[in-house]
Amino acid sequence: MTELDPTENEDLRTRLAWITAARLGFLVLLLTATTFFYLRGDLNQFVTSQGVVTVTIGTGFGLAIVYAVVLSTGRQLRPLAYAQIVFDQATWTVIVYVSGGAASGATSFYGLTCLLAAILIGRRGAVAAAIVGFSFYLTLCLAFLNHWLEAPADQLTRNYATSSETLSYPILTNGLGIVVVTMLAGYLAHRLKRTGGALEVARERAEHAERLAVLGRIAAGLAHEIRNPLGAIAGSIEMLRESPALSDEDRRLCDIVHRESDRLNSLVTDMMEIARHKPPEPELTDVARLAQEVIELARHSERSGAGDVSVRFEGPEAGLFVQCDGARMRQLIWNLVRNGVQASPPGKDVLVSLAREGQRIVLVVRDRGPGVPEDSKGQIFDAFFTTRSHGTGIGLAVVKRVVDDHGGSIEVISPEGGGAEFRISLSVA
Repeated sequence: MTELDPTENEDLRTRLAWITAARLGFLVLLLTATTFFYLRGDLNQFVTSQGVVTVTIGTGFGLAIVYAVVLSTGRQLRPLAYAQIVFDQATWTVIVYVSGGAASGATSFYGLTCLLAAILIGRRGAVAAAIVGFSFYLTLCLAFLNHWLEAPADQLTRNYATSSETLSYPILTNGLGIVVVTMLAGYLAHRLKRTGGALEVARERAEHAERLAVLGRIAAGLAHEIRNPLGAIAGSIEMLRESPALSDEDRRLCDIVHRESDRLNSLVTDMMEIARHKPPEPELTDVARLAQEVIELARHSERSGAGDVSVRFEGPEAGLFVQCDGARMRQLIWNLVRNGVQASPPGKDVLVSLAREGQRIVLVVRDRGPGVPEDSKGQIFDAFFTTRSHGTGIGLAVVKRVVDDHGGSIEVISPEGGGAEFRISLSVA
């Protein structure tokens, strides 16, 4: 029997505690009914049937104490749950015996245990309860049929079915009833488990979204504060580069400052996009022409400008129209290309391809970097999640948001040979 993880163990412990308490309450009611309706308050009257019921209920109280002791240890909870199922079905069998045998109305208690077993363990518990309960019930019927067991001395013998003709119908109907209850209980337990899992996922997503919202507000404030001095730095360095007094080394340093200020400006733009989301303003846009403009810009920036990583384009020069927000689509392509350039080692290239596939436009950006680990594919588009030591985890989050806002789809493929391929599909205008 497999061990439960701590969360499942605690959940099972809680359910067992509630059901044990409910069982005690039920036994108290049953004992009260037996005392005042059968014995009529006279505890000295201890005839056969009522005596058996009283002893059975007392045994139930004793078992409840044992259950409570085991529960307090927090160990062997699943075996305890199965033990409760067996003892409960045995208890109902005794009550069925003293209350009319095969045709007793107490046979409905078998179904009650199937329902409780489904709550405790799930479908397996419901099936186990059904098998145990029907086995006890069938054994009782066979005992009456073969005269191994007789009706209690204080009960009317004619009320008990003891022949194959009188036993067939109650066995069939009660067996069918147990099967139906088991199927329904198992189905409800399965649905409850799925719903509970979905609620847990939704709760985690809500908490994650709340954390991202807080980070987004912080990012928006920082971006606003950074953008003003950044503009002053960029303007000053542009003026400084025009000075004839600068040496070649000074100009090289100015170029580094200018390039890094551009990179910081791109980061601030991404942070603002994450923090202050606004709906797209779609217009008819030639994505092919837009992609080539972005690629031409990428060829003269960062590592591409230094010749470390080249950017290639495959596709038509123009004529692939999409109804989209041109500025945000430009940002999407730029972020993917920049991500590919940063991930690829020196001497490699980043390929951007565009093609029409039916009523869809497919944009593919493939790099030659280390690729995306399988366990990170589900998080790679989350804000502030990154697999690179110097990454910020913002660029791909912006890409995902732009794709979602335009009703498109995006997937990441990481071939065995290395590299990563981002495929974006958008509707043709």
